[in-house]
Amino acid sequence: MKILVINGPNLNFLGIREKGIYGEKSYEDLLSMIRKKGEDMGAEVICFQSNHEGAIIDRLQEAYFEKVDGIVINPGAYTHYSYAIHDALKALSMTKVEVHISDVDAREAFRHVSVTLPACDHQIKGHGLSGYLEAMDYIAAKNQG
Repeated sequence: MKILVINGPNLNFLGIREKGIYGEKSYEDLLSMIRKKGEDMGAEVICFQSNHEGAIIDRLQEAYFEKVDGIVINPGAYTHYSYAIHDALKALSMTKVEVHISDVDAREAFRHVSVTLPACDHQIKGHGLSGYLEAMDYIAAKNQG
């Protein structure tokens, strides 16, 4: 199984920005957790982060040609307004899980709407970094059934 994990803007600043919301762990800590989970699952995991919308769209399109089995995506702020990322996700038929570290529904009003979620199969929010691991389990379960 091959899983692509995409992180959008500012997620590379985990452990630096808004620690009260996102916690003390760094982006490298997150990547280590994801890689370990992939090893435990026997899955190939590819991680990608960009602060640029077009780069995220390009990476989503590459996933099609790489025959990725599932995508975990945290689009960051693009969640709330990127119809371009929505369209790129919608074009892909593999299992897609949107992840948010914080509970976006308990934050500012603009964070309550996800324009990318309708192009995904599932959403996990407010579970901290472990939400990524839950998303990987969700993808594995969907690919077994």
